[in-house]
Amino acid sequence: MDCLFCNIASGAIPSYKVYEDDRALAFLDIHPLAKGHTLVIPKMHGGTILDLPEDEVAHLFSAVQKTTARVKEVIKPDGFTLGVNHEIGQAVPHLHVHIIPRWHGDSGINIHDVVRAGSDTPVEEVAKLFG
Repeated sequence: MDCLFCNIASGAIPSYKVYEDDRALAFLDIHPLAKGHTLVIPKMHGGTILDLPEDEVAHLFSAVQKTTARVKEVIKPDGFTLGVNHEIGQAVPHLHVHIIPRWHGDSGINIHDVVRAGSDTPVEEVAKLFG
């Protein structure tokens, strides 16, 4: 498989590691949106959150929590934006979570600004779809 993140996880492509265990890897984004911008990936290949077994997704988010604590300790931001692109907007087709350190006054957008259009469907109609 010719997957960039699988090659990083295997060590075939070097990275700046922030956290690693037997099932997950966190490394600095080479195109950071902020100082300390980190990506956390499962070592098992899966394009989206729906492609991996539940225990792998749970482990990934445990690694996200540990990595966020490490980034907070080292970089000392005021807060974070965490993000997952799921097919749309996903530059590398391997599930990954962005940990983006944030500072008061950094002019960064909040998560609601990522998709600016909003929804024309009233929330009550959407709720009915879920029963």
